[in-house]
Amino acid sequence: MAGKRLKEMTVTILAQEHVRKEWYFDFDAEVFRRFCDSLTRDMKKLGVALRIARNPDATIKITSYADLLNCVKISSLDDGHANQCVGHIIGKSEHLDIMEDIGVAVRRVAFAPETIAPSSEFRKVCHNCGCGC
Repeated sequence: MAGKRLKEMTVTILAQEHVRKEWYFDFDAEVFRRFCDSLTRDMKKLGVALRIARNPDATIKITSYADLLNCVKISSLDDGHANQCVGHIIGKSEHLDIMEDIGVAVRRVAFAPETIAPSSEFRKVCHNCGCGC
């Protein structure tokens, strides 16, 4: 991608309070770090500079898989998407696999941002995350 500016995107992981342990996911685990490294490399080949960040100042209570989706936000200012939760971007999760869902959301924002409903649209998959949907 020499000479061409990469599209900048950020995946932000919010802090979590796990009320229901069956929905616990370890975002600090080695498997998640490898997933993020792989996704970042793959996206760079496709013209997207992906950054993974943490926001320990915002905490989501995890009582369901929807809450787990809500604790992961994706921003792509080039496309007019700021801090939208994965649940808003993908809607219903097909396999309840957080890494798969993050990958789907990242690719959708990167390559089909026009297919994502505006933040003001009501979505049942989102609640208590503060994203405005």
